[in-house]
Amino acid sequence: MKLLHIDSSILGDNSASRQLSREVVDAWKAAEPGITVTYRDLAADAISHFSAQTLIAAGTSAELRDAAQQHEAELSATTMAEFQAADAVVIAAPMYNFSVPTQLKAWIDRIAVAGQTFRYTEAGPEGLCGGKKLVIVSTAGGLHAGQPSGVGHEDYLKLLFGFIGITDIEFVRAEGLAYGDDMRTKAMSEATLQIGQQFAAA
Repeated sequence: MKLLHIDSSILGDNSASRQLSREVVDAWKAAEPGITVTYRDLAADAISHFSAQTLIAAGTSAELRDAAQQHEAELSATTMAEFQAADAVVIAAPMYNFSVPTQLKAWIDRIAVAGQTFRYTEAGPEGLCGGKKLVIVSTAGGLHAGQPSGVGHEDYLKLLFGFIGITDIEFVRAEGLAYGDDMRTKAMSEATLQIGQQFAAA
């Protein structure tokens, strides 16, 4: 099985989402020793944001692209190929200002592409990525899951990936991380316990 591991926090070793996403991947590897992992750190190696240059590069034949357009086209192709090749995806998605990090949104814009991961039909949109398993590590300083303040975070991710056909989605959640040391320790311990239970039952 091929697993794609995505980190997006800007906090480095101080990141709760990075710690938990690593725990998810380690538990998955222990449960399925033959797993192959591709790792992408969107903070350390940021993907440029979707722009007019991206569209121009996509619409220009390879032999006519300049160096900047060639870079854009190769970035889009590599990012898409990694995602499409994966049987499962682990995404670390901390909440920044009631949404996902801009680095993660830039990656999403490279993989949510009409004709590749979804298509429009006379009956409406159709996702083309069914069969993939997705684990989203959701972290936040406050308490937002199931609340209006979480719409641009977990609800957005569930909607987006459902739109491209991924319905097997599991959240590993650690919230209230800014509510003091006791709350943070409790939230992280509960998330770690959830990860252990998830893969013990796998």
